[in-house]
Amino acid sequence: MATPLVAGLSVAAAALGSRYMVQAWQAFRTRAAMPRARRFYPGGFEREMTTREAALILGVRERAAMDKIKEAHKKVMVANHPDAGGSHYMASKINEAKELLMGKGKSGSIF
Repeated sequence: MATPLVAGLSVAAAALGSRYMVQAWQAFRTRAAMPRARRFYPGGFEREMTTREAALILGVRERAAMDKIKEAHKKVMVANHPDAGGSHYMASKINEAKELLMGKGKSGSIF
């Protein structure tokens, strides 16, 4: 008489456990699909911007390709744009970093 009761409880426990595992797997799979947030340059600017600092600000290598620099500039500017609550100073530093890495720095200009 106790055997059918034990068997029924075992089946119910297995069903509830498998239901929990399926729900946990679906939650894990949807969370893994979300991109991880990248950490940007934490700050502390030098008086004269170097290529190393510019690369750290944009999150690229110092000798990155032009399209990588443009893509990184766009991502960082979207996160720090003054119209979206960002700082004008940060936006100017981000633009300066892009110009320095792309070779359009102040060193070549007369004015």
